[in-house]
Parts: sequence; structure tokens; C-alpha cells
Amino acid sequence: MGALRLGRIRDWLLGGALLLALVVAVEFLVGWGPLLAPWRELSPWLLAWLFLLTALSYGLRAVRVSDYFGARLAGRFPAVLRLTILHNTANNLLPMRAGELVFPWLMRRYFGQGLLDSAAALVWIRLLDLHFLALIGLLILQLGHPSWLWWPAGGLWIAGLGVLILLSWMGESVRLAGAGRLRSILRRVLQAAPGDPRLIARVYGWTALIWSLKFVAFTSLLRFFLPIDVWRLLAGVMGAELSSVLPFHGIAGSGSYELAAVAALAPLGVDPKPALAGAVNLHLFLLGSTLLLGALAFLLPGGAMPAGTRAAALESQPATTMRDRS
Repeated sequence: MGALRLGRIRDWLLGGALLLALVVAVEFLVGWGPLLAPWRELSPWLLAWLFLLTALSYGLRAVRVSDYFGARLAGRFPAVLRLTILHNTANNLLPMRAGELVFPWLMRRYFGQGLLDSAAALVWIRLLDLHFLALIGLLILQLGHPSWLWWPAGGLWIAGLGVLILLSWMGESVRLAGAGRLRSILRRVLQAAPGDPRLIARVYGWTALIWSLKFVAFTSLLRFFLPIDVWRLLAGVMGAELSSVLPFHGIAGSGSYELAAVAALAPLGVDPKPALAGAVNLHLFLLGSTLLLGALAFLLPGGAMPAGTRAAALESQPATTMRDRS
């Protein structure tokens, strides 16, 4: 594989423009001094606790990746942890989601995993993330507008995970057998889906823990800067986290992160100015945690595979499916 391309020049220029726009908007609408002043009142112990929760969510992401790939990554959890933290660091810092490219690149470098297989697995992991975020969305609706309807809706939504089993088995369909680039790509993407019910339950359980810890930490911090109802805080954090699916994404998420948070809070009756201040401070916590954990990740062993071993591993991969890893 050639050098990893972390975004195009156009992406960096657009990301830089979003960052500059955020800096100017904050100065004119709120002022950087008043915005940062509340940090002096924040308890260092609370800050440390929230950072610990955030770090634990990162660690559980590594557990999820290890569980998802099974025997392929067995016995090398420190390397998986390093990979996961560096991947999330790149995701949080690079513009236009260029950081997602780091995952398949490091999977190939550390474990000899094929780029397509790694990217396909990441797609399914991201879909599980979105699936659980939808459950949090139902929780927000229940807290803001209580109704018994949200509970069966949540149960049906969870039951929908069974579709993964069908999709995984479709990867073995004779209709997808044979040559052809598109057919081959579709087959391998479907084969990467978790098809074993126990594996689906475990991976979804890790996903639930990951996001629960993150939402607890982020909601607690946002409440310090923006004292409003919990369900509105959850909606603000949800909006900020979903900024990753926007068609534009600034450097370190700057601009897009805050815009999505304010867009989620303003319709709920929250004044945009304090919402912007809260979103910026939450983002600063995210970036500080990202940089600290990213630096610590370099202390973990990576252990890139020798070229010969990597090539042998790549040659044997097409015959391996997700069911073999469960």
C-alpha cells in the first residue's frame, strides 16, 4: 500500500475555513473570555472523572474490535488498543472524515488484514453505532414527551438487528459467486457482517456501553456550562456526535460540531448563544481528551507485521468469513 492520504487539499481548505468562521463567530457572539471563564470553577476531580469515563469508552472500542475480528487479533490487545485510539484521534482531528482511512490502514499494518475487509467491518461497526444512537434518540423522546409508544418502538428497533444474520448469509449466496469487481466487493462486504447471534449480542453490548459512558460524561460536562433539562442536554450531545455524518466536517470538527449541537438545541427552546458556548466548551474537552489519549497511545506496542507475514495473511483472507470469527 502506498502512503496514506489524509484528505485532499480542498478538504483542508474547507476545514480551515470552518475553523476560522467558528473563531470569529464565537468572538462576536459570546466572546472567548466569557466563554472560557467557567472552566475556573470546574472541579478538577469532576474533570478527571469525566476524562476517565471517556478513556474507558475508548478502551471498550478496542474490546469491540477484538471481539468483532476474533481469532485474527487474539493475544494482541495492546496493539488493538493503540490502533483504536489512533483511529479515533485521527477521526476527531482530520477534516471530512479522512480519519476513517486510518482504521483499514492500521489493520493492514499491524495485523495483515485486507483493506477491503477492514473497511467493510468498519462500515458494519458504524451502522451499529448509528443503530444505538437511534435508541438514545427514543430515550430523549421518552424523557421530553413521555409515552408508552416509545418502549415497543425501542423493542422493535432492537429486534431489527436480526437482519444482520440474513445479510451475512446473503454473502454466501450463489448469486454473488463468480467473477466481477462489483459482485466481489458486495460479497465481501456482506460476509463482513456479524452473522452469529451471540457475536451480534456481544458487539452490540459493547456498543451500548461505549456510547452510554460517552453520553454520561459529555452530558455531565455540558450541564456544567449549560444548566438545562437532561433530555435537552442529551439532544445537544446527540446533535454534536451526529455532526460526523454531515457532508462537511471541519478540522478537528471545528464549526460543524458546534453547528450541529446548536441546531439540535435551538428548536428545543435553548438560546443559541449559551448553546454555542456550551458546545464549544464540550468540544474543547473532546479535543483535549483526544490529544492526551492519542499521545498515550504511542506508548503502547504496535508491532507492525513483517512484509512476508503480512502478504501471507492477505492471501488467506478471502476464504474467511465473519462466522469463522465468532
